[in-house]
Amino acid sequence: MKKKLFTLLLSAAAVALICNCGDDAVINADNNSNSSRPIIVSQPSFLYRDGDTNYIIDAYGFVTNEAGDTIALADIATGLIVALDSQRTIIAQNVNFAELEILSPTIITEAAWVLHADKNYVIHPMNQHGVVIVTDASGAAIGSMIFKTGSDGVPTTVGDIVDLEGNVLVGNVDLNDLNIYQPNTNPVPVPVESSSSNDNPGPGPVLTSSSSVENPGNSSSSKTNSTSSSSKTKSSSSAAKSSSSSAKSSSSSAKSSSSNGGSGGCPVIKVKSGGSTGSGWATRYWDCCMPHCSWPEHGGQAKVCDSRGKNPIGNGSGSVCSGGGGAACTSQIPFTVDGCEEYAFAFAAVPASNGGDCGKCFQLTFTGEGHYSSTNGNTRKLKNQNKKLIIMTTNIGGDVQQGQFDIMIPGGGVGMFNGCANMGWGAQGEQYGGLLSDCEKETNYSAGKYASCLTEKCNKSFANDEEAKKGCLFLATWMNAAGNPEHNYVEVECPEVLKKKY
Repeated sequence: MKKKLFTLLLSAAAVALICNCGDDAVINADNNSNSSRPIIVSQPSFLYRDGDTNYIIDAYGFVTNEAGDTIALADIATGLIVALDSQRTIIAQNVNFAELEILSPTIITEAAWVLHADKNYVIHPMNQHGVVIVTDASGAAIGSMIFKTGSDGVPTTVGDIVDLEGNVLVGNVDLNDLNIYQPNTNPVPVPVESSSSNDNPGPGPVLTSSSSVENPGNSSSSKTNSTSSSSKTKSSSSAAKSSSSSAKSSSSSAKSSSSNGGSGGCPVIKVKSGGSTGSGWATRYWDCCMPHCSWPEHGGQAKVCDSRGKNPIGNGSGSVCSGGGGAACTSQIPFTVDGCEEYAFAFAAVPASNGGDCGKCFQLTFTGEGHYSSTNGNTRKLKNQNKKLIIMTTNIGGDVQQGQFDIMIPGGGVGMFNGCANMGWGAQGEQYGGLLSDCEKETNYSAGKYASCLTEKCNKSFANDEEAKKGCLFLATWMNAAGNPEHNYVEVECPEVLKKKY
């Protein structure tokens, strides 16, 4: 016997109290061969299946179950998946992530039912016009749900999903057989302006997800020394595949690199008692994506800006790299402070296994060597000038290695996730390596020419964005166009100059 609709559609919260919601599978009464319980993700993710168990792995290497609980960490570069239990149980080894199914985001703006048939259908609660809007995974309104009536003339919970022209897309859908999913992004669908509550809801909001992501394992802060964007190992930026493998200077002249950080001399840098120490190397990236530490589930403390990276917004709209509206803020470019030539300040990504490091700060002291066979006069000059970089963690990468810090620098390479389409910028150079990688090749790896080449490219690519230009030029000036310099690091107390930009 079909249950009557009554007020079932007034709110999904009411549904949780009224309906006898199924807890196993999404049912399509037409027995669609593709019908199954939907797997909902808010960003492009890998799906690893082990028998009847599904593991959902995001771009940063965090592994969740279908309920959304974080249960493990994955090293995407090596294929290792380790449980977050006290024994650090190995779930899988040597997983080839290139062969895994990739899940596209399903945007849910309010508590709603989700049906998986030939694709995911999001069925929204009835709006004030009496219309039940149905959206696709991208958030675009594709139709509505028309309910059948019982013998007493009262609508039941069973109906057909129809398109905007009234054609049936999926028949005999019973809401009592579907699970309710909570919103994963903030915008609420625009109410349908209609003179009636018929089956034509009209156009709704269109929130498009990134369809070009082929491999979410290469995160905004990813770097692995197993894949090269160039066959020449002497290139500091192309020796490893990374979205953060290039950098720039803070202005069109060496003098301007310190013009965006303020004044008043060097902040007091205090080593944190009991903090971590070690050695490693610095890479670089800027993909415009909303940083890991901005997401509510990861603390949500890092700043989020609109799709042009200028105006701070809330952290509930998701990332521009997965169909949302949040982006990295260009105010988080590297900077120096007047009267403090030896120090610079920046934001960076750390390994996914250090996911709890959001908001932590580290001092990088350069050794003069370059990682990936990139030692040259530029890297040596960093040591000779006794330069130190203070970084604050805003992001993570599933294949960023221990000791590696991925510095946020515009023009440093977008990697797999390019959320910079709305920035109005020019060419960003090599996908993995950015503008510096271009300069290395164009100068035939003549390190003495990198800075002038890079300065020219930064001025051209960011001609319409002075702030991003300063960040881009940071490498050419303060960093001496040194690619992937090695360093010793120590955890420090975060200085105010970084905390106020975090």
